[in-house]
Amino acid sequence: MQSKQVLTLDDARKIAVAAEAEAKANNWAVTISIVDDGGHLLWLHRLDGAAPISAHIAPAKAKTAALGRRESKVYEDMINNGRVSFVTVPEIEGMLEGGVPVMVNEQCVGAVGVSGVKSSEDVQIARAGIAALGL
Repeated sequence: MQSKQVLTLDDARKIAVAAEAEAKANNWAVTISIVDDGGHLLWLHRLDGAAPISAHIAPAKAKTAALGRRESKVYEDMINNGRVSFVTVPEIEGMLEGGVPVMVNEQCVGAVGVSGVKSSEDVQIARAGIAALGL
């Protein structure tokens, strides 16, 4: 048997607090989503002023990053580079930049998805949240 790390509620809280601080420091109204390694929602936080649709997009980006064990931008790039059939992949809906996996010892333990501003800014917020774990 192998052992694996898992995100705890305390970990999710640390990520959320740091991600929210990054968003607020830049006056960005976003939704922050944190999922476990199976893409199951652990945390959802929609900041004041964030578009309602972002509460659907952020978890989808996080789930995509967790299940794929890579940033969701990889899938967006594949599709934009002509592999359009990839949009039919089951269980993955958030194939847009803004989902970032949380990696511990080369294992994905979950992911953060952010939606509400430019995709590169969504990633900036997600990475700031993950950095709070000190990995």
